[in-house]
Amino acid sequence: MRFLLTTWLIASIATSATAQNSCATGQTLEEGKLTIATGNPAYYPWVMDNAPESAEGFEAAVAYAVAGEMGFSDDQVVWVRSSFDQAIQPGAKDFDFNLQQFSITEERDKIVDFSIPYYSAAMAVLTRQTVVDAGAKPTIDALKGLIWGADANTTAVPMLAEVIAPDRDPLLYGDNADVIEAMKANQITAALFDLPTALYLSAVVLDDGVILGQFPAGRSESPDEFGLLMEEGNPLKACVDAAIERLTAKGALSELEAEWLSEATGVPVIE
Repeated sequence: MRFLLTTWLIASIATSATAQNSCATGQTLEEGKLTIATGNPAYYPWVMDNAPESAEGFEAAVAYAVAGEMGFSDDQVVWVRSSFDQAIQPGAKDFDFNLQQFSITEERDKIVDFSIPYYSAAMAVLTRQTVVDAGAKPTIDALKGLIWGADANTTAVPMLAEVIAPDRDPLLYGDNADVIEAMKANQITAALFDLPTALYLSAVVLDDGVILGQFPAGRSESPDEFGLLMEEGNPLKACVDAAIERLTAKGALSELEAEWLSEATGVPVIE
């Protein structure tokens, strides 16, 4: 049912868009093609079964929806892969845009371009069942006493200071994989991730993972907003932004979010 809904939505968007003059003409890496990058591998619920060409998963579906609004049919989309760290480096890119949960930050925006946001992520507290059994609760007071870890390169660090203000400084790591290993080794008891990533980690990566609660995107003064990443100065940005604006206005992005990220509704909200 979900696949049929996504297919219908993308097809309807593409039909309306291809009737227009494409704003992307002469702006893409390969004329008549739109080259889109994602992670290697790409994970649930952003991309299902590491197959973005299926249009299944929130970001895979968003990619095809944006492509359709820009005037590209599904068979004109070309997929490539890149690591997160590769993509945010300055310099020439082998893609027109890349989506793998890139938070829009002032520092990154100095060396790459971002589209307007396509998703505002709630941040979730990931912990383990032993921590919950020891009395951890989804309240700010309880969260202050946990031992936090974070990827030093992500927006989780300022949000920890801004929203939670833990009793001790968080332990910082080089990437999120190291954060998870630290949790497995009992070096830390909690970490912040965007909600869909936390869902994946709790269900697949940690044997006893628990999502203690979530902070709505509006809870932070600087909500974590995801943008499509492009090479600095890419003239395609105006076209991409216009496509996202139209998708937002017609409610298409909200429909895709509800379809692919609906699991999020069961996670308690931290007040």
